Amino acid sequence: MANVQYEIVEHNDGWAYKLGDVFSETFPSREAAHAAAERAAGEQRVPGDATDIEYEDENGRWRVEHASADDRPSTTVKD
Repeated sequence: MANVQYEIVEHNDGWAYKLGDVFSETFPSREAAHAAAERAAGEQRVPGDATDIEYEDENGRWRVEHASADDRPSTTVKD
């Protein structure tokens, strides 16, 4: 199972959470950014519907994968 880790960081004269190289919107306090990251992390754990996902890979080939409804990552927030 994959682990998704959100990190709380200073960003644009405020605070944000970050996943990889992607930043959230800016929040006025660390606490507000942390609360938003906890909400986002919680949403990642919610199972959805089983579906097929079609995407183009880095070589320009189209791929189809089946995503099961219960294949959700574990999540953490690093403050």
